Amino acid sequence: MPDFIADLRDIKFALIEQAGIEKLFKTEKHKELDRGTVESILDEAYKFAREVLAPINAVGDADGAKFDKATGKVTLPKGFKEAFGLYRENGWLGFSASTEWGGQGMPYALQIAANDLFFGACLAFCLEALLTTGAAHLVETFGNDELKKIFLEKMYTGVWAGTMCLTEPGAGSDVGACRTKAKKEGDHYAIEGEKIFISYGEQDLTPNICHAVLARIEGAPEGTKGLSLFLVPKVRVKADGSLGEPNDVVCSGIEHKMGIHASPTCALVFGGNGKCHGYLLGEEHKGMRAMFQMMNEARIDVGLQGAALANAAYQLALAFARERKQGKNLVTGKDATILEHPDVRHMLMWQKAIAEGCRALLLRTAIFEDLANTSASEEDRNRYNGLVEILTPICKAYASDQGFRSAELSLQTMGGYGYLKEYGVEQYLRDNKIASIYEGTNGIQALDLMGRKLPAKGGADFKSLITLMSELTQKYAKHPTLGPEVGILAQARDVLVDVSMFFAAEGAKKPLLPVLNATVYLDLFGQVVVGWLLIEQATLAMPRLDAILKAKGVSLTDAAALQKLCDADADAKFYAGKVKVAQFYARRALTQCAAKAAVLKAGDQSALEVAL
Repeated sequence: MPDFIADLRDIKFALIEQAGIEKLFKTEKHKELDRGTVESILDEAYKFAREVLAPINAVGDADGAKFDKATGKVTLPKGFKEAFGLYRENGWLGFSASTEWGGQGMPYALQIAANDLFFGACLAFCLEALLTTGAAHLVETFGNDELKKIFLEKMYTGVWAGTMCLTEPGAGSDVGACRTKAKKEGDHYAIEGEKIFISYGEQDLTPNICHAVLARIEGAPEGTKGLSLFLVPKVRVKADGSLGEPNDVVCSGIEHKMGIHASPTCALVFGGNGKCHGYLLGEEHKGMRAMFQMMNEARIDVGLQGAALANAAYQLALAFARERKQGKNLVTGKDATILEHPDVRHMLMWQKAIAEGCRALLLRTAIFEDLANTSASEEDRNRYNGLVEILTPICKAYASDQGFRSAELSLQTMGGYGYLKEYGVEQYLRDNKIASIYEGTNGIQALDLMGRKLPAKGGADFKSLITLMSELTQKYAKHPTLGPEVGILAQARDVLVDVSMFFAAEGAKKPLLPVLNATVYLDLFGQVVVGWLLIEQATLAMPRLDAILKAKGVSLTDAAALQKLCDADADAKFYAGKVKVAQFYARRALTQCAAKAAVLKAGDQSALEVAL
C-alpha cells in the first residue's frame, strides 16, 4: 500500500492564514495558545496519522470487524486496540473537550484540522472517537451532576466509549417512528427496544460503552415530540464508578458494508430480558432537541470525512501522475508522465479545487463555532452561531457529495491501477460514499437548509453570510489579477440571493416546488460558498506571490518562467497554485451557477407528475 500523504501546508494555511485561528488567542479560553504551538500540534497529528493510523487502514479494510454470534462480541482488526491505546495516551480523543472533565480544552477548529489528518489516514478507526466525544458532550450538557461525575471523565479520556442510537428497523430516517420504550422505575428507566446502524455499538476497545438512546416514555405523544433521551451503559456502573453487572444490552449482529469495514455497524437489543437501565438526559419528551446537539456536531464531522478522504485520494493520484510514464508530450513529442496530459491535469485541478475548497469550508465553519463560544459580546456570539447553523448542512452535504466525486476522479486519474486495491484510492472511494447517507441523508440536509436554516430569524443568518461574501467582492473588485474572478463570484452570489428569494416567494404558492428542488439548491449554495473561500485564499496568496516574483524578476503572465520558478521554489509553487485554482473554479464552476438558477426557477414539476 502507498504511504499516506497529506498537504500539511495547506491545512496550516487554511486554519491560520485564512480562517484566522489566531483570533482565538485573544480570548480568555485560549489565551495560552500561540501560532507555534498550533503548528507543532499539527505536525504531531500528521506524524501520528502516518505512523499509527495509516498502517492499519488497509488491514482494517481487508479483515473488517468480526462478530461472534454465540457470544454477541465484536472483535476489531489487528492493530486497532493498540492504536486506540496510543490515541488515548496522546490526548487526541478529548482534544477539544473541557479540561474540567479530562479533556485538553483546545479549539474546535484545531480539532477539525487534526481530524482532517486522522480521517484521511484511517476513517474507520476514527468513528469510535467521534461518537464517544459526541455522546460525552450530551452528558456534559444535559446530564445531572451524578451522571457527569460517573461518566464524563472516563468518556472524554477514552476509558469508556459512547454511541448514538436513533435508527430502528423499518424506520430509517423517520426518527419519529421510534418504538423503543422507556418506563420509570425508581432512579432509572427500564429501556426496551432495538436499534440498528449503530457505529461501534459493540467493540473490544473499552470495557464499557455508553449509548445515547432515543426512546418513548409510556404515555408520551407520537412522533418526535414524544421522544426522550437516555444514557444507557452496556455495563451498569456502581456509585463509586466501578463496573457492575451487564445491563441487558446485546449486539445481535453487524452489517456487511461497501466501505469502512473495520467500523462495526451493529444492531443492538435493549432490555431483551427486561433488565436494561437507562438514565434520563435533559427533560422528558425533549430528547430530539437534545440529540440534535450531537447530530449537528456529527454532521460537520461527516462533511470533514468527505473532504479528508478527497484530499487523501487527490494526493495519491497526484503522486501517481508525477511518476506514471505513458505516451508522448503533445508539444515536445518526448516521452511523458501522465501529469503532462491535459485531460489528467484537468481532473487533478478539479480534485485540488474540491479538496482544498471543502477543507476551507470546514475550517471556517469550525472557527465560527469557536467564536460563538468565546466572543465577549452576545451579538457576536449570536451572529457566529447563526453562521454555523446555516453552514452546517452545506458542510455535511456539499463536502460529502463533492468528496466522493473527487475521489472518483482520483481513481479515474490513475486508470486501471486506481481500480486495484493495493493502490489505495478505491478504498477511499468506498469509504467516502457513506458520508452522503448517514447522520441525515444529503436530501434531508437540503430540506433542512431550505425549510429551516434559510428562513430562520427572518433570513438574518443567510444575510450575514452574504455580507461576508460582499465584503470580499467589494474589496477586490478592481484587483489587477483577480478582478475578473471576483466579478464572477459577485454574479454567482447575486444568483444565489435571487434563487433564495424566488423560493421564499414561490413556496407559499407551490409548497412542493422548493422540496423538489432542495438538493439542487444546496448544491448551488455550496458551489458559491466554496468559490468565495477559494477566491479569498487567492487574495491572501497574491501579496506573498508578488513579493517572490518581484525578488526573482519573474512576471505572473510569463507562464514558462513562472513554471520554472515554481519547480525550484516551494513557496512560489504553493501561492501560485492558490491563484490558479481560484481562477479555475471561478471560470469552470461559478460560471455554471446562472444555468443552475435557470433550472431551479423554471418551475418544472415533471418528476412529481410522471407515473413511475
